[in-house]
Formats: sequence, C-alpha cells, structure tokens
Amino acid sequence: MSWQNIKVVAFDCDGVMFDSSQSNRAYYNHILENFGLPSMTDIQFAYVHMHTVDEALTYLFREAGMVMEAIQYCRRLSYAPFIREMVIEPHLREVLRRFRPRYKTAIATNRTNTMSRVLQEHHLEGLFDKVVTAADVRHAKPHPEQLQVLMAHFGISPGQMIYIGDSELDEAAAHQAGVPFMAYNNMHLKADKHIEHLGQLIELLPC
Repeated sequence: MSWQNIKVVAFDCDGVMFDSSQSNRAYYNHILENFGLPSMTDIQFAYVHMHTVDEALTYLFREAGMVMEAIQYCRRLSYAPFIREMVIEPHLREVLRRFRPRYKTAIATNRTNTMSRVLQEHHLEGLFDKVVTAADVRHAKPHPEQLQVLMAHFGISPGQMIYIGDSELDEAAAHQAGVPFMAYNNMHLKADKHIEHLGQLIELLPC
C-alpha cells in the first residue's frame, strides 16, 4: 500500500518500543512469589505480556481466589525497579528524530499508570504528541478505542495513521479501527506490512 497520506505514526509500547519481556516477567513473578505461588509458565507469560495489569492479575490469581488481594498489593508496589530492566528498541530515538515534526507521533498501549514513568526513565519525554493508555479509555485493546481517541485528537481519518504493534491485540484494534497495521517482528499477524526493526520505517515513510 502507499504510505503517502500518513500523518500520524502510532506505536505500541511493550514489544515494539521496548523489549520488556524480562522486566514484565520479573514483575509478575515477584507478585506471585509474595503470595506463595509458583512463577509463571510460558503460556501464562504470553497472556500477561499483552494485557492490562488488572486483566493479567485476574488471569494469574483467579484459581487461587486472591485476585483483589493481588490487585491491591500491585497498586502499592513500585514498578520503578522493573522499568530499568526494559531494553529500548535501538532505532526508536533515530526514528522519532527523523519523523518529527513531519509526522505526529503517538503511543497506544495497554499499560496503565506506568507509562509516564517509562518515558521519564528512558528519556523519551516530549518525543510523543499524544499517549493513550488503558487507563485513559473504557476499553483496552483489542477494542479500537485507543486508536479512535488518537484519530479524534489529531483530527484525521483512519487512512492517515499507521499503528505499529506486535500482538494479536494490536492487530485486532487496528483492523477494527480501520487503521493500516504494521506488524513488528511477528510474521504470524495479518498486517499491511511486516517489519523486523523500527529502522525500516525510515525506508518506508518519506521523511
């Protein structure tokens, strides 16, 4: 497809902007350990890595009947030590530098209250024109509401924004919103374009 009409480039956070697998695994395993439960299996981790924290805790603690206790503990727990374990995508800063101000840049993520701290810790403050988290909408991804909020904010049509994600939730949100979808390092997703690193964006979109 042609990318000539694109005005906004929107990113998912985990798995696209950052490799956060190590930090998220450590975070949820810490919570499980606090309640005397075993560490996550790979199947459990695959779920929690894509979903909101409340959805993840409900999934992990439902059988033990401790969902509310886990959620309350999580809200008292500082995420700061785990943010430092997140690894920034090596091309992200260069892409943002090259794209702005020609393109507006945005984030649509199922993170909630940790997103601003992530941007601070990794010195990305001020590099995105709009950030929408699961806490800002009624429905998290795979619902398209986050992308709809972005389009309304920028006053654009679906064909004027691309969304870059790595999961089935991202794919579903983009397709339901009618937004062109670029799959990051996941060939199993149905996408308008597949990329393996963010540096490829510079080749695809005129700067």
